[in-house]
Amino acid sequence: MTTRTLATPMSESPAVMRLFEAAADAFAAKGFHATTTRDIASRAGLSPAGVYVHFASKEDLLYQLCREGHEVARDALAAAAAEAGGPKEALSDVVGTFARWHAEQHQVARIVQYEFRHLTEEHRNEVLGLRREIDGIVTQVIEAGVTSDDFSVFDPRATALAVTSMAVDVARWYHPGVRQSPEEIGRTYAGFALRLVGAGS
Repeated sequence: MTTRTLATPMSESPAVMRLFEAAADAFAAKGFHATTTRDIASRAGLSPAGVYVHFASKEDLLYQLCREGHEVARDALAAAAAEAGGPKEALSDVVGTFARWHAEQHQVARIVQYEFRHLTEEHRNEVLGLRREIDGIVTQVIEAGVTSDDFSVFDPRATALAVTSMAVDVARWYHPGVRQSPEEIGRTYAGFALRLVGAGS
């Protein structure tokens, strides 16, 4: 399955995308608090004032990046679940897509998943709502597998949390020099998920 990535969102201008990528680079290198808007602007090839044309503040830029990242992931998982032929295929595709996305977009994904704690309460709650939507997609897939007797799971919600957490962790350790490609990681984690629900070989 081909997933949309932050590198090619259809709704954003080139300047905004440069700022997203520059912010992800800067936050990864220096951390949110140590990064200045001047750092971000310099990496994006813009003046510091150029940041404020598109974002109200550094926090707003982080919020928009986190929101976009979570929406991209949610939409990719929803599409994977909808296109699957049954619970086993759905779980495999959903987890494979999620893990692969965290490898392919590891730097942005690391910011999206681990830096959102720096958001304002209002923005953080919105991002947490998107995270719950992602968990809900996986929970529904697992519940469908339990209903069809494809999966043997006592607590679908807790199992979904374990599965999504496992995939999210890819962003923490992945780097381009690792032995496995993002596609291979996706297949490996899909297998892990199937074994976790009692459907693996």
